[in-house]
Amino acid sequence: VTFMVPKKEISMVPDMGKWKRSQAYADYMGFILTLNEGVKGKKLTCEYKVSETVERLLDLLGTLDRWINETPPVDQPSRFGNKAYRTWYAKLDQEAEALVSTVVPADKCAAVPEIAVYLKESVGNSTRIDYGTGHEAAFAAFLCCLCKVGALRVDDQLAIVFKVFNRYLSVMRKLQRTYRMEPAGSQGVWGLDDFQFLPFIWGSAQFIDHPTLEPRHFIDERVVNEHQHDYMFLECIKFINEMKTGPFAEHSNQLWNISAVPSWSKVNQGLIRMYKAECLEKFPVIQHFRFGSLLSIQPVNP
Repeated sequence: VTFMVPKKEISMVPDMGKWKRSQAYADYMGFILTLNEGVKGKKLTCEYKVSETVERLLDLLGTLDRWINETPPVDQPSRFGNKAYRTWYAKLDQEAEALVSTVVPADKCAAVPEIAVYLKESVGNSTRIDYGTGHEAAFAAFLCCLCKVGALRVDDQLAIVFKVFNRYLSVMRKLQRTYRMEPAGSQGVWGLDDFQFLPFIWGSAQFIDHPTLEPRHFIDERVVNEHQHDYMFLECIKFINEMKTGPFAEHSNQLWNISAVPSWSKVNQGLIRMYKAECLEKFPVIQHFRFGSLLSIQPVNP
């Protein structure tokens, strides 16, 4: 494999077919669904292996978190999109390759510039100071690339979601809060969530076959507080409740509707369908996706 710096390939709506037929789409979706299977019925607090690469990824995310503390928001007239975010982002832009080189095996160091692009794309946009599901997808793509170069392995599955992705979410929430980031391409009350999607998919998988907790329970604040440390889905609900005021049915209408679905496996299947339709098949999201040698725009071999 000759590694390359990934670039945008989807510049017009008609290019979307190229994306859906690409090796990148198949690999990305395969990665999401493999992790979905892996976390079914498992709590965040269950026992699983934590490899050295996972530890290094947690250190990397810890560094991003520390930089937020070192870059306080500035005084400015507008409430949203604090410009200190650009200072924070510039540090990541400068250090990304050095950070990524700590998690990539030495014999694959040529892949670092390619993989680092996905990390830089995963934390929001420094021009618009916004964050959305396309940035989240870039982080999943980053993890997918680390699997492809052998940095992460099959037995890292639970740690990828429960340790690495969960830590990523906590850093993103801190960015969103600290710099008052705008939701990118938000559909307002008609979207699932202003910022994230994947933790709802994997979080609903965790609940499959749960003996007592049903979808109707996640709108109950008592249930959320009691079980949030075990379930990603409830951590998401807790964050929404902290950030939004007013009745849940009004500010999070889609999630309110989901709470009426009878089983978690139905919720999980429905969210996967919705993710494809609302994120992966939407031009405004995918026009920013980058393709290289690891996630290739080439069509899947028939």
